[in-house]
Amino acid sequence: MSEDRWNTVLVLGGIRSGKSAFAESLVADAPAVRYVATAVGGEDDPEWRGRIEEHQRRRPQSWSTEETGADPARLTELLSEAKPDDTLLVDDLGGWVAAVLDPARQPNDDEADVAALAAAVRACEARVVLVSPEVGLSLVPVTPVGRAFADALGTTNQALAEACDGVVLVVAGQPSWLKRLPAADGPAVAAVPVPTSASGPRPTPVAAATPAPPPPPAVFVTPPADPVFVAAPVEATVVAPPAAEDPLPPVADALGGMTMSLPLVASGLTRIQPGMDLPLPDSDAGPDARERLERIDLPGAGLGRVSEAVEFAAGTQDSITPQPWSSVRVVVISGRHGGDAAAGADPLDVERRVAETELGTGLLGRLAGQAGADIAVLRVRSSGAMEDGPVTEAHAVDAALRQGWQLADEAADAGRDALLLAGIGVGVEAVATAVLAATTGAEAAAALPRVLQPGGRFDDHAWMLRCAAVRDALHRIRQEPRGAHDILREIGGLDLAVATGVLLGATARRIPVLLDGPLGIAAGLIARDLAGQTRHWCLLPEAGTLALVKQGADVLGLTPVLELGLDLGEGANALAALPLLRTVLGLAAALPVHPALLDEPGDGGLSDDLDEYAPGLDDSYDDGIDEEEPTTVLPSGFGNPSGGTGVDGAEDGAAGRS
Repeated sequence: MSEDRWNTVLVLGGIRSGKSAFAESLVADAPAVRYVATAVGGEDDPEWRGRIEEHQRRRPQSWSTEETGADPARLTELLSEAKPDDTLLVDDLGGWVAAVLDPARQPNDDEADVAALAAAVRACEARVVLVSPEVGLSLVPVTPVGRAFADALGTTNQALAEACDGVVLVVAGQPSWLKRLPAADGPAVAAVPVPTSASGPRPTPVAAATPAPPPPPAVFVTPPADPVFVAAPVEATVVAPPAAEDPLPPVADALGGMTMSLPLVASGLTRIQPGMDLPLPDSDAGPDARERLERIDLPGAGLGRVSEAVEFAAGTQDSITPQPWSSVRVVVISGRHGGDAAAGADPLDVERRVAETELGTGLLGRLAGQAGADIAVLRVRSSGAMEDGPVTEAHAVDAALRQGWQLADEAADAGRDALLLAGIGVGVEAVATAVLAATTGAEAAAALPRVLQPGGRFDDHAWMLRCAAVRDALHRIRQEPRGAHDILREIGGLDLAVATGVLLGATARRIPVLLDGPLGIAAGLIARDLAGQTRHWCLLPEAGTLALVKQGADVLGLTPVLELGLDLGEGANALAALPLLRTVLGLAAALPVHPALLDEPGDGGLSDDLDEYAPGLDDSYDDGIDEEEPTTVLPSGFGNPSGGTGVDGAEDGAAGRS
C-alpha cells in the first residue's frame, strides 16, 4: 500500500462530468505515470479523435502511454506486472468493456474476464486509478447491443468498486466519495457541529494529543497606494519590530473571525487528510477562453505566453472573459528552522525584513502598495533541525494546517479574489529542497540554491553545510512513511504546514493562488498529497532563477507565465509581474472579436457595422468612389479640440494648440 494509505481508486462519472481530470489530479504526485488508454478507433471520426487528443494534451511529458486497444486481456496483464513503485491511470473502462463485447471475440466468457480484472486490481501492488463511465442512470437502452453494454459495464463497475480501496462519483466536476479511502494514522480529532449563524461561536476541534500553544496572530497591513521611496539608505543593523506604543496598522487575529464554512467538517472529515473533496476549476472555460483569444481584435499575433494567465483565470472564474484580480491579499509567512539548514543566514536581517513588511514598507510593502494589495504577515514558531529528528509534533502540524486554511477563509470572507503566497524565513530553501527530494526523488544537490550574501557574494561553505543537512535528513527518514503529515512533521516544519493549509483553504473557497518561491512550491508538493485539486488553483507568474522552483513547478504541472529572470525574493517576483497580468486580463476581457470573424448576419460583423469604422465607405462600394477630395473624420477631442471634422478642423485644432 502507498504511503498515504491507498492503492486503488475507482472514479465514476457521466460524460463531461470531469471524472478524467479528477482522476489525473489523484496521481499528480507521482514522478511518472503509465497512462493506459483503452479506446480504439477514431481514424474516421474527427470528433472522437479530438476527444482523444484533448486527453493527450493534458498529460505531462513525464507520463508514458500504453494502449490496450482491442485486447482486453492486456489490461489484466499490465496490472499483474506492475511494481510497487509504479502508478497506473486507466481511462476508461468503457473502452475495455466494448473490447470485451467485440463480436470478433465471441463466444467468450465475458464474466470471467471481469472477474480476472477485479482479481488483478485487488492483488496489484502499484497505485492504480481506474476511470469508468456511469451509464446506469438513464433509460434502459432500446437496442440489444446497448442493453448488453450497459449491463456489462454495470457488472464491471460493481466488481471493481468492491475490489478498490476507494470509489468516487464525479458529477458536474464535483467529487463525492462513495467508498472512503483509509485515513492516515495520527491523533484523532473529534468532529464538532458547524454553527449556522454567523454570530455563533466558532467550532473548535478537540485533539486527543496535548494541544499546541496558541498560534500567533496575523498582522494585516494595507500599504500606501503610492509608496514613497526613502532617499536615506536603510542601516545594515537590526531593525527591531516596532514597540507596542508606536503607531501600527490594525492588527487582526487570524483565528478570531467566523469562517463561511468549514469544508473539513461539512464534508464529513475530522482532520485534514488525503483524499479530501475539493473543487476543480471549470474544465471548459479555460480552453474556450484560449480559443477566443485567437479571434479578438488585435493587430499583432496575440498575447503570447501570457495567454496562460488568461486561460488560468478563465477556469478559476468559470468565464471565457475573466476579469483582472481586483483585490489581492499577500500572505507572508515567516518561520525559522534550526540546524545547518540555516547555515549562512542572518536571522537579524530576516527579522528586519519581516518588521518592514509589517509596517507596509520594504520591498514587499512597496510592491504591494503599487499593486493595490494588502498584506497579512504571520510569524510561526521555530522548527527544529531536520537532520537531528522530527522538527515538530504531529498535533502542531494539524493546528498549523488548520490555521493556514482559516487564513484563506478570512481572505475569502474579506472579499479577496486572489492570494499571493510569500515567505521570509530562515532555512526555508534547504527545507524546501528536502521536501522536493523526499516527495519526487529529485537530486537534492542539484536543486539546493546557493547561499547569497549581501553584495552578491556566494557562501559556498554554508551551501555545503545545508547540503549535508538535507542529505542527513533524507537518510534519517529513508524508512519512514512519506505521507503529507509525515513529511511536515519530520522535515517540513510549521511554516510549511501553514502554507500548505493556505493552499487547501484557497482551493476549498475557489480562490486562485500565485506562487513564485521555495515555500510555495514545497507547499504545493505537499498539498497535492492531501488534495490533488490544489495545483489546478495555482499559477506561477514568473519562473525566477532557482532550479528548486523550476523542478517543483514541473512536477506540479505549473508552466511559468513569464521568464524574466527575476530574483527579488519569494513573493516579490509575482508582485512585480502582477500589474502586467492584470493588464492582460483586462485586455482579453474588453477587446471584442475581430469584426472580420463575426460571420452571422446581424451579429455586428463587418458588413453590419461598417459605418462605425468608416462612415459612408459601404455606400462607396455601391455608388462608386466619390470623386471629391477624400477627408479624414476625427472624433471631437481626439487631436481635434476645435470640434471640427475633416482635415481643416484638425489643422485648426493644431493651430490652436500652437
